[in-house]
Amino acid sequence: MQSVVVLFVMSLLVFVGVYAIGNPIDILINPQADQIDRERAIAALGLDKPLWEQYLVFLKGALTGDLGRSFVHATPALGLILTRMPATMELAIAAMLIAVVLGIPLGLWAGLKPNGVAGRTIMAGSILGFSLPTFWVGLMLIMVFSVMLGWLPSNGRGPTMLLFGLVPVSFLSWEGLSHLVLPATNLALFKLALLIRLTRAGTRESLLQDYVKFARAKGLSNARVIGVHVLRNIMIPIVTVIGLEFGSVIAFAIVTESVFAWPGMGKLLIDSINLLDRPVIVAYLLVIVTLFIVINLVVDVLYSALDPRVRLAEAKG
Repeated sequence: MQSVVVLFVMSLLVFVGVYAIGNPIDILINPQADQIDRERAIAALGLDKPLWEQYLVFLKGALTGDLGRSFVHATPALGLILTRMPATMELAIAAMLIAVVLGIPLGLWAGLKPNGVAGRTIMAGSILGFSLPTFWVGLMLIMVFSVMLGWLPSNGRGPTMLLFGLVPVSFLSWEGLSHLVLPATNLALFKLALLIRLTRAGTRESLLQDYVKFARAKGLSNARVIGVHVLRNIMIPIVTVIGLEFGSVIAFAIVTESVFAWPGMGKLLIDSINLLDRPVIVAYLLVIVTLFIVINLVVDVLYSALDPRVRLAEAKG
């Protein structure tokens, strides 16, 4: 029920907000068109009705899965978004994999040896990851690896292949993978820095706990103490952050998709905002909010699986 309320409030705010910032008719209709053609186009788009009636029409359609038709493309807005979703999901998953695969080991290393050269270097690098703007990093990556070295392509998604015969992906070919490397790295940088600092802080805190001291007193190997007692406990908050940050990666991949001309939902949103394509904007945000809700549910389930105290509290309840 909370999710339904969130979806309703968000759709209302976006609908009113897009209505307030301009009239799509001024963009979509040729200025040379006469008044009759102009009124016909307004009626065809349903913009001749008052705002509250337009919103009620939208809600009625949304209950049946119809989020309206794009003003620009004259196709269902939801279908248009779903055709772009595989590209955004591929980019977001690749970015999170880079952040997780590098961030957790580097953060663990920095936490175990905080005063070493490597530990200090890792933390200095994480500060850069937080500080550098995403668009600037993307432009620098293009200039170095595409323009100067010529190793990787600077834009586009490259050729795609069907995964399981359904989903078009680019990482199944070397050329497609080469197109994925730069935008995924750019998108992963901030999340990588976040996971490094979170893992380091959790490691430093866990090493001071009694259960770690007791495990060492029992004569357990250092690898077992770190792998079982330290890593397992710090993974509880890390999994939560990974889930929430994955949602934000999907939602805020707009800058990266724009810089690298990646044909995902974010680029579609920017184009739709420029043309005031209201159905696409509202449908995009509804899809993003729904993804956040689903991701939060998955995080809650994983949290319960990792933390026995949560399961115990549920059993008592």
